[in-house]
Amino acid sequence: MTSSAGSGRASVPRQRQRRSRRRSGPSPGRDSPALSALGDFQSLPLEIFQMVLNYLSVKDISMLSMVSKTISGRLIHYISTSSGSRRLLLQDFHQELPARGEGASILEHYRALGLLLKRCTLLLPTRDRLKYVHKVLSGVSCFKLNGCASPLHCLGLQCYGVFLQMLTAGWDELECHRVFNFLWELSNLARKVQTVVSSKPGSARRLELRIRLFCRGVLLSPGSRRSDSAFWLTRILKPWPMVNQARLLYIIFGPVSSRDGHVVWQKMIEGPTDETSLKGLADAIKLLYGTEAREWTADDVISLVDELSVVPQEWLMENNARLLLLSGNSICFTFMASKAVNGRAVELARLMVFMVLVCEKDLYCMDWAVRMMQKVCKVFSTPWERNNFLQCLENFFARMLMDMLQAVLAGERDEEDSSFLNLFHLMNAQANFHKEILYLAMGSTSSTS
Repeated sequence: MTSSAGSGRASVPRQRQRRSRRRSGPSPGRDSPALSALGDFQSLPLEIFQMVLNYLSVKDISMLSMVSKTISGRLIHYISTSSGSRRLLLQDFHQELPARGEGASILEHYRALGLLLKRCTLLLPTRDRLKYVHKVLSGVSCFKLNGCASPLHCLGLQCYGVFLQMLTAGWDELECHRVFNFLWELSNLARKVQTVVSSKPGSARRLELRIRLFCRGVLLSPGSRRSDSAFWLTRILKPWPMVNQARLLYIIFGPVSSRDGHVVWQKMIEGPTDETSLKGLADAIKLLYGTEAREWTADDVISLVDELSVVPQEWLMENNARLLLLSGNSICFTFMASKAVNGRAVELARLMVFMVLVCEKDLYCMDWAVRMMQKVCKVFSTPWERNNFLQCLENFFARMLMDMLQAVLAGERDEEDSSFLNLFHLMNAQANFHKEILYLAMGSTSSTS
């Protein structure tokens, strides 16, 4: 009796203790792990939570998305709502916005939005991330290749570019391949590019312009790292044969009309052009020749430059020489050395004369041309080949001078009196070129004596 009564009294406190522990445990309604991850926001209805977001900058919302998976999920839902879209997907692309705190322009806004969606979709597979992003952005017509009625005065594609640049920053190459394929299929770019590279140059001017703006604004966004630009440019060019690569390169980076933005196909054929018209092409060639473009060999780039010089017809040699000078010493020497190795001394001599002429016209140091000629001369395997090249060089100088002098004497003049001006430039170029050679020869003689 005693023991049973004692055991009964002893069991009572233990039962009460278990009940008290049960009462003090987490409530499945209020204190579940999902809700506790919301912190102080758990007491707010969803509508009030979204109203609070309207007072935060995009950068602040982006930081908030990193707090927990639950909050990130709520933000994903908010971005998809009509109020979230109106708040985040600004569409005044045809004029710069006034300063808005930290982000001074609409470009900065979309750069921050790219980071926000990058963080919100961090745990999703790449394919699902791309589908979600496309769903969010699909209502913005200016993000589409043919979506804007006034593409030359629109910042839409540039905003899409900085958004994409921020979204994919740090992604590995396989993921970026998927991004490119997704965009390529989404915009039906393969068929559109096929149309412009197989048609007569200029016959599809509007499509050429759209492709140029899309590639430059979205895939080759200004401010991208060189390695990223090399990757995207390689993806654009590599699927096509070399002749089409050259056409496509000219469409994307070649000179355009200041009036309507269309590609000027005759620019390199009709007369000497300036550095501005060639800078885009030269920068693209330097990019492909650099160490960042791992899929391109030196021979690939040389072949591309060769093919480019006949798009849409054979360029003036002065424009060829200017492009090579702008492309840098390495590509310039490699291009000339390939001609020396292949026994094309006459072509090489002609190119060298025009390089000397460009150095004179564009105020480059003439000793650069002399040093380049020295390096090329070392490529020839025999003294006879080298001397033959030098003889061709002097012969071509003489022939050009005679042709220009004859044009001046015949009275062939235009409004700018270009025939006399060309003769003036060539005579000065030859004199300064030979002066540098004499300096070099006399310096060598003095040092050996």
